[in-house]
Amino acid sequence: MKTTRAATATLGSAAGTRETTRAPHAPHAPRAPRAPRRAWIALAVLMLPVLLVSVDNTVLSFALPAIATDLAPTAAQQLWIIDAYPLVLAGLLVAMGGAGDRFGRRRLLLIGSTGFAVLSIAAAFAPTAEALIAARAALGFFGAMLMPSTLSLLRSTFTDREQRRLAIAIWASGFAAGSALGPLVGGILLEHFAWGSVFLLAVPVLVPMLVLVPLLIPESRDPSPGRIDVVSTLLSLAAMGPVVYGIKSIATEGVDVAGVAAILAGVGCGAWFVRRQLVSASPMLDVRLFRQGSFGGAVLVNLFSVIALVGFLYFVSQHLQLIAGLTPVTAGLALLPGLVAMIVAGLAVVPVARRVPPRVLVPIALALSAAGYLVIAFTTNAQTIAPVVIAFILLGVGIGAAETVSNELILSSAPQAKAGAASAVSETAYELGAVLGTALLGSILAAHFRSAIELPAILTNGQADAARETLAGAVIVADDLPDAIGAELAASAAHAFGDGVVTTSLIGVGLMLAAALIAAFALRNPRAAGAK
Repeated sequence: MKTTRAATATLGSAAGTRETTRAPHAPHAPRAPRAPRRAWIALAVLMLPVLLVSVDNTVLSFALPAIATDLAPTAAQQLWIIDAYPLVLAGLLVAMGGAGDRFGRRRLLLIGSTGFAVLSIAAAFAPTAEALIAARAALGFFGAMLMPSTLSLLRSTFTDREQRRLAIAIWASGFAAGSALGPLVGGILLEHFAWGSVFLLAVPVLVPMLVLVPLLIPESRDPSPGRIDVVSTLLSLAAMGPVVYGIKSIATEGVDVAGVAAILAGVGCGAWFVRRQLVSASPMLDVRLFRQGSFGGAVLVNLFSVIALVGFLYFVSQHLQLIAGLTPVTAGLALLPGLVAMIVAGLAVVPVARRVPPRVLVPIALALSAAGYLVIAFTTNAQTIAPVVIAFILLGVGIGAAETVSNELILSSAPQAKAGAASAVSETAYELGAVLGTALLGSILAAHFRSAIELPAILTNGQADAARETLAGAVIVADDLPDAIGAELAASAAHAFGDGVVTTSLIGVGLMLAAALIAAFALRNPRAAGAK
């Protein structure tokens, strides 16, 4: 009887709308038990790793100028410093979700927290760009243990539909808030400490969690777990790594055999991965879920939303500090209204979602995000930061509302025993979006900058290479030149960067409109899909 009740609640919540009136003689399904107050305290504890992992996705964007000055990375290394973490994270999330289902979600959460704290210390004191990239990749390994565990433990803790929807809204708002909070936290830390402090932030967050999780959260696992599929895990990494490498290679070096071959190899591994899941009796990822419109559409909404958010923060953080001349703290505060808007929208959409179907609500939210990118595209040369503030508010409202609804649809579409794997799919969309946000939008911006910047003739070869690599490199070189020539180089760098931002912003508009169309059609009848 408990299984029947859980299934009924799951199918009902997949719709994201109110249930229709039953037939006169149909019995009413008994309501799932409501979670006690202790569960909400547990939710607060589970938010700690969510905030930490999402902050890590964006905090480095604000630390890039300081890292560029200290470690002198190339343009490609600068992108890899950001992407190594979410790339490994995305490649392992599904596997770690399955591992949590098998070995215990609470146990995996504790192991991941311990490893994440230790490696954060290693990253903080990395002496070279290569060492920092390696530390970021290792952080991704343990970070992959955290995210599926938190969302699947939430699913097992809140069985009541309305409570679960609110808990998911809080969870999604926490993730979105962490992504937006990254620049503010980074700004405050960088104002007073070295860039390594952005990594040391993990230690005081995770230590209390290691104490409180065993006290507040019971263990949860799949009673009939499948086998561990090492081949599928390797294939998931082999599908994403080459594609990201190929995108970066083409953006920085131009279209060549190596870049195209890497992308084709990644696509081939991805196809092999999907085929393996379809024929497996116990797949690591049940790809058949994507045949259900509400599930696949919601995953794509998450993916495109995070690409847009991370890409926006990547270029705006550099613009505010290196062109507008703001301090890290002031630049972070400039994005604070958008952060608040994102959190409020994620929570305020919960009662709205009971009355407005997802196929209407989500496209409206994403249209607001598209409007935010349009503001940036048409105000690149503005003399104030007001357009950036307004654009981030619009982007935050749209993404905050859309992701709350899409996460509820994803989680409600899967059987409760497979909550870890379903949660991992949602998280994979987040982290893959974080990777592509910098790999795609960041690489396009970097390529445009390299081709558009005009360098003074007096530069040495070393200075010219540094100025052409990144905006931070150009600013550093300009500071070492005579005033007139330095101002000329700084103006050229700002103009080249601004033109690249226009192109990148228009791509962001296209991504948001594409996500809105997907939501309008794929989320057309989620309740019917969930009933299959």
